[in-house]
Amino acid sequence: MAVIHHRYAEIEGHRLFYREAGPANAPTLVLLHGYPTSSHMFRGLIPLLAEEYRVIAPDHLGFGLSDAPGVEDFEYTFDALAHLTAQLLARLGITRYAIYVHDYGAPIGWRLALSDAKAITAIVSQNGNAYEDGFVESFWESIWAYAERQDAETERALRPALSQQAIRWQYLTGVPDPTLVDPTTWRHDAALIARPGNDRIQLRLFRDYASNRPLYPRLQEYFRSSQVPLLALWGRGDEIFGPAGAEAFARDLPEARIELWDTGHFLLETHLNEAAATIREFLGEAVGRGRAEGAPTAGH
Repeated sequence: MAVIHHRYAEIEGHRLFYREAGPANAPTLVLLHGYPTSSHMFRGLIPLLAEEYRVIAPDHLGFGLSDAPGVEDFEYTFDALAHLTAQLLARLGITRYAIYVHDYGAPIGWRLALSDAKAITAIVSQNGNAYEDGFVESFWESIWAYAERQDAETERALRPALSQQAIRWQYLTGVPDPTLVDPTTWRHDAALIARPGNDRIQLRLFRDYASNRPLYPRLQEYFRSSQVPLLALWGRGDEIFGPAGAEAFARDLPEARIELWDTGHFLLETHLNEAAATIREFLGEAVGRGRAEGAPTAGH
């Protein structure tokens, strides 16, 4: 059984929490979580991958167990979150790595790739868009409206997304058997989102999500020029990022492996073992494997 370390690093005056496991000399996989969760979403996946890979799973600033400075003290943008992630990886001496991106983790991962394409060995995108395809309009229309105009009306339309009810909806929508999803997941996420001042943090990131779309042409050119190995794992019942978002990768990466499974936005909650097996197979072909036994555990 892999040993998982729960660590903190101070990056530019901010304390970032991250989970770390696996052999120090194995290929590295960086897990980048989405909204409204944290590295907690990878709690089951990490031990299934850490026998063969060095796994790093940070909590973005404002999420999970990382610091959450108020909006008066930090400008929350996806550029800023990607910068902190890059600085954390540099602190850990990680210069070559695969990324697993989900939801918000996708635009953070895309920025890492665009800033240093040679660092990225492979990509797993789990319900993380890189194209205009796949945005489910009924979910996104209030976010686009808020990005264009911040006023009482557009904010009022978005605030329900911060509620436990809305977070529960994200976990259960599109899942044929909701009893497979542990109810503590959405309660855990909702409690952290509900911390004083965190609502304003999340509103800033809702507003900034529109900044990701202009990056897509550059990102797609990166895909075409690099032909980076990519696995798209997608819940076809996701009512946030629809399956067209997964299928779009094939336009620029003809060899991309695209898996559409009968579940929703948080695929790992219902298909953990299948996902781990698919990721191990994909990464084994794309970047190789580390030593399963006897290798030293990553540590600092």
